[in-house]
Amino acid sequence: MSGDFYASYVSGALGILIGNRLDVLKVRAQANTDISLPVGSLEQDNAFKKFTALFRGAAAPILGYGALNSILFMTFNRSLKMMDPSIFDYTKLAGVDLSKIWAAGAIGGLATFVVSAPSELIKCRAQLIVDGQGSSYGVFKDIWKQGGIRGLYYGGAITALRDLFGYGWYFWSYELTKRLILSRQVDPFISPTAAEVLVSGGIAGVITWVSIYPLDVIKTRLQTQPAWSAERQSLVPIGNAVNQREQSSLGVAREIWHGPGLRGFYRGVGICSLRAFIVNAVQWYAYERVMAFLGPER
Repeated sequence: MSGDFYASYVSGALGILIGNRLDVLKVRAQANTDISLPVGSLEQDNAFKKFTALFRGAAAPILGYGALNSILFMTFNRSLKMMDPSIFDYTKLAGVDLSKIWAAGAIGGLATFVVSAPSELIKCRAQLIVDGQGSSYGVFKDIWKQGGIRGLYYGGAITALRDLFGYGWYFWSYELTKRLILSRQVDPFISPTAAEVLVSGGIAGVITWVSIYPLDVIKTRLQTQPAWSAERQSLVPIGNAVNQREQSSLGVAREIWHGPGLRGFYRGVGICSLRAFIVNAVQWYAYERVMAFLGPER
């Protein structure tokens, strides 16, 4: 395996571990649920359950997002290399046209579909379970029993669209921010400091999520809509919806627009932005450092 496979896998898994609790709050806010657990539920648990509750729904994304990150970065790197053969180190892209970086990021995002669609579905549903049955494996079994492989890709189209645009802006904003920070350096290929990588990664994460947040809200509402939640008595009630019929992405978007309006498309964006800054700062730092340790691609 190439260096960027290991670097991206480690950085992806690390990011999920750090940001999972904030991601739980984000998903519950997007799904229009009460983000609090039932009164006294955690008080009745032992210390181990209290600790593991912080990572509910993390198993699927830790395994899935490590693989997703590897697919993302390897596809991005190879696509960009094809567009600009002068690249000699995937972490040193000074001089590469930013439009090419955006396009390579979009291609990488689209390539993650095979992993991101099922892992996002399992993660979102697991994070809404509040009776202790919210294991990723349990949710996976439920989905597989009801819909098989097709069921695992429910909401896949909106997920793919989100990732295509999101990862285009992700790589574009990271590289642009890093160039602006390093603009006073004589050598544009100088390695950035830890602080510079952390700031660049954090800003890139926030820009990315703000740019595609409405799509993510639609995706979450689609994958956790009342038609599914009605089948699970352990779910936090989702709003006051009375129509238990499954809706399409367009139907979910209309419902949000005719309900809270524009504000509804940005519900939970504050929590998401905080998480995005922390997680992506750490992810980019881990990626850059592991790549530096392993050496440039040959």
